[in-house]
This record gives sequence, structure tokens and C-alpha cells, in this order.
Amino acid sequence: MKSDTLSYPPRGLSREEAARYVGVGITKFDQMVADRRMPKPKKVDGRVIWDRLKLEAAFAELPGDDDENIVDFLLQGNHRRE
Repeated sequence: MKSDTLSYPPRGLSREEAARYVGVGITKFDQMVADRRMPKPKKVDGRVIWDRLKLEAAFAELPGDDDENIVDFLLQGNHRRE
């Protein structure tokens, strides 16, 4: 079998890895799973695994992207009075 020289990110993540992937602690991640802001895991032979692609989709749906970025607002000079 030929060796693959490409590196692939894992598709399945442990609870700790999933929490770190979305940038929160384990307790907050558990809360987000419980309130359905994050997906439930898959169970594979006793292992609990989160699908990285489902985490991506759930993260994209979190509020905040539509809010105006204060840094951009200030850099555009919108804070100045005329």
C-alpha cells in the first residue's frame, strides 16, 4: 500500500477536542449540546464522537456574525462627529 503524504484533519472529534475546536470549555460545550446549539455526538463502539462538519455548521449558525464589528466601525471613521 502506498503511503499518503497528505495530512487530513480528523472528521471525528472527542468531547474535549470538539469543545476546543469551537473555542469553549468542556462545561460550556456540554451546555451548548444540551440546548442544541451544538450537535449531539455519534456513538461508535462505545466511543462518543462529534462530527467536525456538523460542528462547523452549528458554529456558523451561532449569533454574532451579523452584528457590526466595532473595530471595522471605528476604522471607517464612523465614530467622528461632523
